[in-house]
Amino acid sequence: MITIGRTDDLDACLTIRRAVFVEEQNVPEALEHDGHDATAVHLLASEAGRPVGTARLLIRGNTGKIGRVAVLADRRGQGLGAALMRAALDELRAIPGVKLARLGAQTHALAFYEKLGFTASGPVYDDAGIPHRDMSRPL
Repeated sequence: MITIGRTDDLDACLTIRRAVFVEEQNVPEALEHDGHDATAVHLLASEAGRPVGTARLLIRGNTGKIGRVAVLADRRGQGLGAALMRAALDELRAIPGVKLARLGAQTHALAFYEKLGFTASGPVYDDAGIPHRDMSRPL
């Protein structure tokens, strides 16, 4: 059974992010750790006590930015990423005044986020050597 919720276990989140972003996608570790973790809301997905996915929420005014969405390779393709995103949207809806969700999507994942109600805007840009595009959706 998968559980997803807020966590203070930043080490578990960082371990997943390191495996996905640094080891798999070759993002430099200095870029993966950007200094926003101390003020972020962190979500952790666990299966039978094993951390398997994470996401980070940053709140700026009426906007919640969803980022650092990562699922371990052996758990992909089973709906966990979508469940993690739905949990992130639920968390944002529960914060008074937050009306908009934003994210920077890797271009290969645009269709995934579109299925969750996000719309792409603006040009493709480089983030840590990976093409991205901004996306948003009202809450």
